[in-house]
Amino acid sequence: MKTIPWYVVFFAVVAVLSVAFLVQAPSPPQDFSEPSPAVEPKPAQVFDIHGKRGVYLTAYVAANPQTFFYVLEQSARFGLNAVVVDIKNNNGEVCYASEVPLAKAIGAVRPVLDLPRLIKDLHDRGFYVILRQVVFYDPILAKYLGVGTAPWILPTVEVAVEYNLALAQEAAGFGVDEIQFDYVRFPDDGPIGPDYSGRCSVVENFLAKAKESLPIPISADVYGRVMWPWNARSIDPIGQRLEGIAFYVDVVSPMLYPSHFVEEELKDDPYGTVFRTMSHGKERVKTPLRPYLQAFAMAIPPWMTLSEYIVAQVRAAEATGADGYLFWNPRGDYSALWEALQILTREKARP
Repeated sequence: MKTIPWYVVFFAVVAVLSVAFLVQAPSPPQDFSEPSPAVEPKPAQVFDIHGKRGVYLTAYVAANPQTFFYVLEQSARFGLNAVVVDIKNNNGEVCYASEVPLAKAIGAVRPVLDLPRLIKDLHDRGFYVILRQVVFYDPILAKYLGVGTAPWILPTVEVAVEYNLALAQEAAGFGVDEIQFDYVRFPDDGPIGPDYSGRCSVVENFLAKAKESLPIPISADVYGRVMWPWNARSIDPIGQRLEGIAFYVDVVSPMLYPSHFVEEELKDDPYGTVFRTMSHGKERVKTPLRPYLQAFAMAIPPWMTLSEYIVAQVRAAEATGADGYLFWNPRGDYSALWEALQILTREKARP
């Protein structure tokens, strides 16, 4: 038998061991710093704030089943898709069963609303639900704190800030679509003209905190005059400056009631007043403007009916590109609104 040279055997063994090592060697460690391509990131929640048209109801009106469901039926009939309901009103009443300690301690809780059921009823009918919260006009809290500005509490009072934020956070947890802050301002207690930039900053700081702490869209009601160009100079005693407020909210709702302007020419021209005021606002900010329109009989020109007055406002709002609109009647009496919407429906149906 021919002997195999030793060096052939040596290299053969090395080759076998090398193959075995390569087969059994562990794979390089994987980099888990990036997610697997197969895992899709969770998309951010997107809220549909646009094109909302609706009516405002006090908590007491909303708590009346007969009136409440009639308003919903009429709203749906004419294509309205939003409802605003008070959760804290001008009397300082918290209108649902709040568990916020301060609300309970000062006797502010008046649970006329079953809030979860209300929101469910509205959502089941396809309505966008806005909860209105009166902020710094609060007779109950003002009396409890013994402030000299009662029934107002200045936005500089930290207790009032934290109280209102706590209520808004609680309400947001019920699944509502939007929180709307009203009376988010100082009292109208001085002349227009001086520098009120400090007041403006305080109001904007509150809205910045609200925006940061709430998981849903927020809106703010502002005076109609806030839309006019002079307001940009921070010379309004109420501390509402359109540019500053619009930066922190998702929607601005200017209260464009012609009857609330001083000038007779504005009181008597609902179309022109809404058109001019909206045009001024849209020139100043890009934030959606969803105005409140007047649906109550105050300072109506004798040559117009309330329904005609409403029609004129709607036409102007639509002509200026309003992102929806809301109707205000403090009693929830929208009989003139239904007539106005019937007129507009007939107009749109014409060839």
